[in-house]
Amino acid sequence: MTHWTSADSSADTSNANYMAAVDLGSNSFHMVIARVVDGALQLLHREKQKVQLAEGLTEDLLLTEEAMLRGLAVLTQFADTLKPVPTESVRVIATYTLRRAKNSAMFLRRAQAIFPFPIEVISGQEEARFIYQGVAHFEHYQGRRLVMDIGGGSTEFAIGEGFQPLKLASRNMGCVSYAQLHFPNGRISNKKFERAILQAEQELEPIVSAYRETGWQQVVGTSGTIKTIRDIIVGLGWHPVCIELEQLLQLKDLLVAQENSLQLDLPGLADDRKLLICSGLAILIAAFNMLGILQMYYVDAALREGVLYEMSDRLHHHDIREHTIQSLIKRYSIDTAQADRVRRTALELFAQLRTSWNLTDEMADLLSWAATVYEIGLHINSSSVQRHSSYILKNANLPGFNQEQQQLLATLVRSHRRKIKSEDLSQFYLYNTSTVVSLLVLLRLAVLLNQKRRDDFLPELKAQGQNQQLCLQLPKAWLEQQPLLVADLQQEQLHLKKIAFVLDCPYLIECSLQSPGFDPASAEDDS
Repeated sequence: MTHWTSADSSADTSNANYMAAVDLGSNSFHMVIARVVDGALQLLHREKQKVQLAEGLTEDLLLTEEAMLRGLAVLTQFADTLKPVPTESVRVIATYTLRRAKNSAMFLRRAQAIFPFPIEVISGQEEARFIYQGVAHFEHYQGRRLVMDIGGGSTEFAIGEGFQPLKLASRNMGCVSYAQLHFPNGRISNKKFERAILQAEQELEPIVSAYRETGWQQVVGTSGTIKTIRDIIVGLGWHPVCIELEQLLQLKDLLVAQENSLQLDLPGLADDRKLLICSGLAILIAAFNMLGILQMYYVDAALREGVLYEMSDRLHHHDIREHTIQSLIKRYSIDTAQADRVRRTALELFAQLRTSWNLTDEMADLLSWAATVYEIGLHINSSSVQRHSSYILKNANLPGFNQEQQQLLATLVRSHRRKIKSEDLSQFYLYNTSTVVSLLVLLRLAVLLNQKRRDDFLPELKAQGQNQQLCLQLPKAWLEQQPLLVADLQQEQLHLKKIAFVLDCPYLIECSLQSPGFDPASAEDDS
């Protein structure tokens, strides 16, 4: 085990202060361990292991067994190093390759056996946001700046001011994937460079207009590829501090003259970067050409630092996800009074069932957010609102939410009324099916009980539960005055029965006005 805990022994080394960010990139896996000292982050340990997951991604987008084994071996090492860090203070982010691989769920399941921390697969835009936050917290800049990060499988771009990103984009071009495609076995030629640059320029074309219109005063590059190119340029004495297009083209000519990258002997170029230098350079030249970049400075901070700073913010209750939800409320003119009613009811039931259903604070947050935005699709059409709402949540950019959290919100909202597709509830890696079902039941009941959209309608609610079962107690005298609600609750019993969940509500039969043989399920269009 790496003895990083010995650093700066004069400071408080309580494990409670430790936090770690792990970045499962397409080329390398990175780990950063830090602690909070007087409100500031102090980095204690960095670790990088070359894995090249993207190299193991086939044309059919399947991760090979060899690539999986390389990744699992590194996760075993990381797990040992992370033993002193509390589980809740470790955040693990997976990017392009696990985002794209069709069999990534297989890798994630195998990782669970040797790596005791949940792995979050994030979207490209979320990756770009973390990268921007890492740079913004690492080095202050007064004006607007463009940040670029060339990864193994994708390249991220962000424009922002201070800590606020304004534009975020992820393009499917990376130094590993382009090396395989354009520079196999390290072979170099001018024609290979031209093809790689052209493909990168085509990939960048959709974002060029919006990015140039937004503008910037400074350009920053991060991570290994851009650092290597900067180190070569500085090492050759071509520029003392930064990267310019003139030096990039000069470096391209130098590389073409060598014919094979394995023969290269350049200052700042490590052996494990030789096969990637040409592809990374081609992508960087394309970005300079298309975006009109004049100069680029290197900053030694990226995604994992952004993750650490966001974790630190969450410790102080500044959760970016809450800001995202508030933005959705404004953008889609959500009925906040009704959202508050549903949210309060859902959380009231959650609090009573938390222990018996083994629910957590994170579950409460996700339920609260789902209850807040369940009607987000009303501005499209009130008919099938659940489908419209789910579509928006599934496809919108939701800063702060990883892919599974975003998918969970969309799934809960999609099934907040009417039919439930059981197959939708078991598609998650971070959340087991019983948890998803529990949250869905609470949301459905909260929506059903607040259909009248009145603050003075509901009596005191009492709930008890166990696995796949809930007993909801409502006053008999009150139920006798609510024949439509009684019918709705009976119908809900049938819906939940189809996913093997038992909803018990005393007095329903006695209070029912239905005629014998009436089937509530047949009285509603379940589309």
